[in-house]
Amino acid sequence: MTPEVDQEDESKDIAEKDRSYLLSYTRHLERKIRTLETEKQLIDNERMRMEREIASMRNDLEQMKRSPLITGTLVDLLDDGRAIVRSSSGPSFVVNVIKSISKDLLKPNSRVALNQRNFAIVEVLPQQKDPMVSAMEVEDAPEVSYEDIGGLEEQILELRETVELPLTKPELFEKVGISPPKGVMLYGPPGTGKTLLARAVAHETNATFIRVIGSELVQKFIGEGARLVREIFEFAEERSPTILFIDELDAIGSRRLDIATSGDREVQRTLMQLLSNLDGFDVRGNVRVIAATNRPDILDPALLRPGRFDRVIEIGMPNAKARKEIFKIHTRKMALDDTVDLDVLVSMTEGASGADIKNICTEAGMFAVRQDKDHISDTEFKKAVAKVMGKVKADTGTKEHFFT
Repeated sequence: MTPEVDQEDESKDIAEKDRSYLLSYTRHLERKIRTLETEKQLIDNERMRMEREIASMRNDLEQMKRSPLITGTLVDLLDDGRAIVRSSSGPSFVVNVIKSISKDLLKPNSRVALNQRNFAIVEVLPQQKDPMVSAMEVEDAPEVSYEDIGGLEEQILELRETVELPLTKPELFEKVGISPPKGVMLYGPPGTGKTLLARAVAHETNATFIRVIGSELVQKFIGEGARLVREIFEFAEERSPTILFIDELDAIGSRRLDIATSGDREVQRTLMQLLSNLDGFDVRGNVRVIAATNRPDILDPALLRPGRFDRVIEIGMPNAKARKEIFKIHTRKMALDDTVDLDVLVSMTEGASGADIKNICTEAGMFAVRQDKDHISDTEFKKAVAKVMGKVKADTGTKEHFFT
């Protein structure tokens, strides 16, 4: 082989090595570029996070530099655009209102923020609500319907006339030229379906159901109970259409006496606030008031006069026909065998309320579960009746004492 051929082969080897080196180095640079791009993206994300944090800290700093505002209550608006406000410290002032505040928001008793130097109104604050008002039992259109109530057809008809129709068809009352009753009072022994009726009406009218226990309105400090009543009615108007159900009304609605302790006088203040709210209520409004008690004999006569709770509906103990309907309602989803005879159960439950019958059905099911059975027989129902009715008979003296 000649020297020229050897030199040519050697040149080819060197060129091949150079290409391989350049390719390898190029790939190395590409990997390094990708790594740097990833690091740049991470640094950009960190920079954006730091900028947001700095902006938030600057905002907090600006908030801390601002002078504190004074809270007050708007008393009245004057014709010249100024307003009379009562400050949180006590005295009242005639102040200016900044132009950016809409006059529609400035209503008497609104909470406002005042400038510390000139007491000008600079902001309208949201109304303060008592935590108890927010914690009340509130349901949007309860699931209970009239089909879940047995033996109270007459009472349902009266409730539909006085509560449902004013909410769903107010034009009927305008055509006839009468005003519906402002409030409805349900009275009867415990467990007869008073609360159930109120829930069913709320369901049929697609209204919000608000349940208040009378004892919750009895407060320790002077004026607190009355304030709570006002806020409950305001809350009901905000959630309208609303069924406002006041259970155990006798806790605050008992007859007023000449001789009373300071605690009794505070309960009487709460009652007078309730009477005032009922008097000032729009009879064709979207809030209907229903009250319930099992002690109608101790209620103050002022509650039952026309214009307040002027429709009184008795919810009595169910008779044999009503008890059978209640049994049908509570057993329609239960696995019963052929030995169960509802007529026999009806005859065995004389004096039982609707709640007692529901308890009997539940206890019968528990007896079947205890024996690992997939159905309920007559034996389990008889055991349940004996268990529940024994307790009912023991309490009968107390129940009859209220309603004789």
